[in-house]
Amino acid sequence: MATMNRDTVETRVFGVLRIVTIALLLIITIFPFYYMGLLSLRPLDRVLQDPGALWLPPSEVNLDSFGSVVAPPSAGGQGFLNFMANSALVAFGTVALTLLVALPGAYAVSRLQFFGRRQVSVLFLAVYLFPPILLAVPLFVFFTRIGLRGTLVGLLIVYVSQVVAVSIYMLRNYFDTVPVSLEEAAAIDGCSRLGVMRRISLPLAMPAIIANALFIFMIAWNEFLFALLFLIEQRDRWTVSLGLSQLAGSIEIPTTVLMAGSVIVTIPIIVVFFASERLLTEGLTAGAEKG
Repeated sequence: MATMNRDTVETRVFGVLRIVTIALLLIITIFPFYYMGLLSLRPLDRVLQDPGALWLPPSEVNLDSFGSVVAPPSAGGQGFLNFMANSALVAFGTVALTLLVALPGAYAVSRLQFFGRRQVSVLFLAVYLFPPILLAVPLFVFFTRIGLRGTLVGLLIVYVSQVVAVSIYMLRNYFDTVPVSLEEAAAIDGCSRLGVMRRISLPLAMPAIIANALFIFMIAWNEFLFALLFLIEQRDRWTVSLGLSQLAGSIEIPTTVLMAGSVIVTIPIIVVFFASERLLTEGLTAGAEKG
């Protein structure tokens, strides 16, 4: 009985601690976003009078800051719609081109036998031994000479070259977990190597592919250093990271406008994540053996 009582007490204590810990982590994580959204919706005069207010009456909701952020410069705004279009083009392009190269590369490293196969993974990771700032000047000079500095195409090429190696490494590790017996069964049924990859390996690896795509998208969407070096002279080609940096670095920009810009930059990442969340798990049983 004493043991049962002790077990009951321990279960209840750990249950309460778990709830408290989860609630605390949620508050720590969500509060900055809540306060950011709150500031973006408050009138500037109310923010100056009471900056620490944590509640916004419906009567005080003001969307002028968002209008100022998305309006074009010709209308006195910041032009964030154009920045978001540029970032979306670069981010989705980076995801598409990286996966186009990384998927066959990762599959080849995982399944094919060739000289130096084990050393390839080490070489892929060696790319990340060099900090981006070390490569910035050579890339700046090179792309200036070939005429791609100041273009979104040049920025796209740099992003792909930065993430393709780690994408191959991550996807290769997942392909290693796909049972070879499934591919052998498909090969016996007459599938070619590409057919096996398309019908068996890729559906089973879909969670890893989507997770990798999200990882690449967030890097390309938030990247600042190379965007600054390549696009600073071309405002019409700025990405959201440059636009937000301009807001943060200007003493003439109200805090409410800065927070509205931060909200607009954050929303696409949240939307993309929840839109692809279902795909993270639906590939777990795709292509499995029947019977």
